[in-house]
Amino acid sequence: MTISADWIGTLDRRTDLPTRRLPAKWVIVIDHDLPRGLQANAAACLAASVGNAVPAILGSAGTDASGHTHAGLPWTGCTVLAAPADVVRRIRNEAAEEAELVVADMAAIAQRTNVYDEYLAGLARAGGEDLSYYAVSLLGPRQAVERLTGKLPLLR
Repeated sequence: MTISADWIGTLDRRTDLPTRRLPAKWVIVIDHDLPRGLQANAAACLAASVGNAVPAILGSAGTDASGHTHAGLPWTGCTVLAAPADVVRRIRNEAAEEAELVVADMAAIAQRTNVYDEYLAGLARAGGEDLSYYAVSLLGPRQAVERLTGKLPLLR
């Protein structure tokens, strides 16, 4: 995950605005040819990674009228987009060059093992063009995120 964005420390929590009016935007771009289960897994894993890295995007918990507490959700929202595998790779590579973006990715090798150390070893053996990506997450200034992903459709 790339985190060198200085703006994170000054992220203004604006829970009173619609997500389209926020200065920050969060998207996850997923390979549209993956089976639904792998798509869901990729989105969940990237959301957990970004939420851990940037806890300021999580809103406070809420209580319903019955008194039950519900966990806080990202007040920034998170749009899940679809793209072919080559576009996911291109976006990931271009986004990684942008210091203002928080970039998390799921390399395909992540879903080929259920032993985390084996995943890390696979990453260590591969690199650059050897890696393919199932999904990439971008969080950052709206204009930068939209420049890279603005024409992509929603994942359906």
